[in-house]
Amino acid sequence: MTSADRGAPATSSAGQPGSRTPAPVWLRTTPSRRRRRAPLTLERILDAAVTLLDEHGIEGLTMRLLAQRLDVTATALYWHVTTKDDVLDLAVDRIFGDVPIPSVTDDWLEDTRVLARAWRGTMLRHPWAPSLIGRPMLGPNVLARTEFLQSALVRGGCSGLHLAVTTRVLANFVIGASLTEATWRLTADPHARAAAHDHIAASADAYPTLDASGHLDETRWDDDLLFEEGLNGILRSAARVGASDDRA
Repeated sequence: MTSADRGAPATSSAGQPGSRTPAPVWLRTTPSRRRRRAPLTLERILDAAVTLLDEHGIEGLTMRLLAQRLDVTATALYWHVTTKDDVLDLAVDRIFGDVPIPSVTDDWLEDTRVLARAWRGTMLRHPWAPSLIGRPMLGPNVLARTEFLQSALVRGGCSGLHLAVTTRVLANFVIGASLTEATWRLTADPHARAAAHDHIAASADAYPTLDASGHLDETRWDDDLLFEEGLNGILRSAARVGASDDRA
């Protein structure tokens, strides 16, 4: 190599002074780009809220924890909701969207059963929900399913006061059964119900009817059977009153 060679500027294969041939594309490192955070929406807030409620219950849901779960500031939440009560109301309506609206058939009794079973199943999957149903329920998902329920009862002959009473009895039955079952599952250990039954059996003189009926004996009748029989009893009563109204 001559001194002239040493002093010559570097050239690329294209012959451009001062440039170097770039490495093959497969060997180049792509500059890391910071992933852009998904925009905060009401849908994201409710998804996170339902998850927190499922994990920690109503008392475990705070606006601060909800903001942390979404990786935002609490202030950002208030662009979409005003209070925790707003979040609870919207979360209840959100899970009601998981209750399928059955196809309308010629059998109004079975249509009602299908809806009630799905409603109970959703309540049990979200055990915080039954205790909130007493709040004003004006969300579109709740109203759509209530509309289906009442339209089925109307097809069965219910109207006026009978329709209002039957709707309330059915709703209270589903909510009450779900609340009782969910509370028991959340708070009782696996042996608690057996111990409760044994307590009654040991005091048979004081509680003869409870002892004879097997009260709290889950080996005799499970919750699913009790729910089905209770639902059928309500619907049989509704059908009888509806039929008598039609004859009047």
